[in-house]
Amino acid sequence: MLGTEVLEVDVDEGTTVEQLKAKLAERSPELVRMPVAYAVNQDYAEASRELREGDEVAFIPPISGGSGAAELYRFDLTREPIDPRSLEAEVRSDRDGAIVTFAGVTRDHNDGVAVASLSYECYEEMARKVMGQIFEEAVKRFQISRARVVHRLGDVPLGETSVLVAVAAEHRGAAFEASQFLMDRLKASVPIFKRELLAGKDGESRWVGELPSGPA
Repeated sequence: MLGTEVLEVDVDEGTTVEQLKAKLAERSPELVRMPVAYAVNQDYAEASRELREGDEVAFIPPISGGSGAAELYRFDLTREPIDPRSLEAEVRSDRDGAIVTFAGVTRDHNDGVAVASLSYECYEEMARKVMGQIFEEAVKRFQISRARVVHRLGDVPLGETSVLVAVAAEHRGAAFEASQFLMDRLKASVPIFKRELLAGKDGESRWVGELPSGPA
């Protein structure tokens, strides 16, 4: 949107993130029309947040989606096809009676429009931080053994997996509930952005999703 992934900007003391957006919109008018959420130093922030020297600001468009417990959970980003069997093998143990795997797959339509493929981009540093918070909340809520989430970036053809969640637990109820919780919170809070390439539209594409919310 601004032609670069990182942009250093000098602003007056007391400038808010919303005012920074207006300043940058002078360079890229598209920013005015696009709904965004704000993040400062990799945490979601209000539009009225005043900026300080050295702050890192991100404008997060609509999105599709740990501390010391890496053996319990892991979040990966990949540009390669996702293998569900390898994730299931990672989470299982002989003490677990259930493994639940959920795969989000590219479909050929959305909102009555034909879709040729999907493409995903990500604010990676913040995505890992937010997903770590979601994992830790899942471990507190549900009696699970291990969990893995992998999300694909770049182009994802029709029929291929864009996101996979694998959860192991002693009992199926906890595994099902934790899997749904992880997927729902990922789609609501993790800054991964989805663009649809529309079929038969001469390369036309569109960003889809909802503005993110902070972790519950």
